[in-house]
Amino acid sequence: MKRLSLIIVSLLLSAVVLAQPKSVTKFLGIPVDGSKAEMIQKLKDKGYTYNSQLDCLEGEFNGRDVLICVVTNNNKVYRIFVKDANSSSESDIKIRFNNLCRQFAENKRYFPVKADYISDEEDISYEMTVHNKRYQASYYQYDVEELTEKLAACDEASEDAVKTSFVENAMNRSVWFMIDDNYGRYCILMFYDNAYNQAN
Repeated sequence: MKRLSLIIVSLLLSAVVLAQPKSVTKFLGIPVDGSKAEMIQKLKDKGYTYNSQLDCLEGEFNGRDVLICVVTNNNKVYRIFVKDANSSSESDIKIRFNNLCRQFAENKRYFPVKADYISDEEDISYEMTVHNKRYQASYYQYDVEELTEKLAACDEASEDAVKTSFVENAMNRSVWFMIDDNYGRYCILMFYDNAYNQAN
């Protein structure tokens, strides 16, 4: 009877943990969620300027002048798209890409999915043109403090359910970036995605 009670309590705790609101990807501390108008206003509050002709915001991010676009599905924000406002040479973009990989690797809020550095010898122009190679790095955004709090609030029997839920939630919070080629000039495109709001 004790075992049955323990199983029922564990199942109830798992259901409570899994039913908690899902965390979503954040950009500059702002949840990638809500309506486009709300997101634009929050970004304006951070100091970005809205450009109505381009339908994006302009400003500085990570030391670079950028354009920030808010992308929606059924008027729910599912992506923040960040593009360098100024293009770079091939050697500069390799340095920038590798620096971003290093920054993400050192940030404990990101878990690498695919993040390969570009060697100095790599001819990215040739590889992108001839072999259609795509230079991209992908990460999951997660919150270690959130996991610690959830684990502290549950018993040993429901720890696995909490961890599984946490991993599944993190997989829906992807952040990735890639190199874009425009006739021999390059820029970084970054994407902060909330998969919960994407079309299925």
